[in-house]
Amino acid sequence: MTAPQPCGYLKGMMERKVFTHLVGRRAGQLNELLTQAGFRRSQTIAYRPACDFCNACVSTRVAVAEFRPTRNMRRVLEANSDLIGKTVPNLVTSEHHSLFRDYLDDRHSDGGMAEMSVLDFTLMVEDSHVDTQLVEYRPRGIDSFITGHGTGKPIATALTDTMSDGLSMVYSFFDPAESERSLGTYMILDHIERARKMGLPYLYLGYWIEGSRKMAYKSRFMPQERLGFEGWKRVETD
Repeated sequence: MTAPQPCGYLKGMMERKVFTHLVGRRAGQLNELLTQAGFRRSQTIAYRPACDFCNACVSTRVAVAEFRPTRNMRRVLEANSDLIGKTVPNLVTSEHHSLFRDYLDDRHSDGGMAEMSVLDFTLMVEDSHVDTQLVEYRPRGIDSFITGHGTGKPIATALTDTMSDGLSMVYSFFDPAESERSLGTYMILDHIERARKMGLPYLYLGYWIEGSRKMAYKSRFMPQERLGFEGWKRVETD
């Protein structure tokens, strides 16, 4: 159990986490069980909020087979139809780190990750004992219809775990200069479609927190299931 510290999502609240290690040949199996029980992964650690007097953090997963994009989501898909998403090994490149730094400096300059070094970032991406990949999004090129690959630098990247019942988006980041594309929304929509094609029932989005503007976007992806005291409960509208 971690010591209490100020909550990064709800002003005036304190947070604590319970955690365990994900190492060894059974790490993947343990990660799946813990994810289904409301834990999240960070490197070789699985953690879950265990705050005194607060249960605001609610694990959320999208019901992939029944999800239908809204009109606005279809516009986001159309706006990014010039991108190609490609799954690559979770190995850091200078392009990844540069994109990550631009994203943090623009969106989270006062957050807990703002001071992360290159080594910290490398560990976040590569230090995993479970089935983890990066999904890179690059613009289409003149020969992309042949190669299936995008060209140029990635403008968005997602660190994603693959489990037997779904995909889990661990962390994603994008070029803040491309904000008009709504790349955060686009990556979620793309991962929903990836899970659908893989025959996986869920896309795990982490914690939805009522009252937190930072987490409000997760409630747009319906239908979804949220984990409560009586297990996963279906939610149609927020």
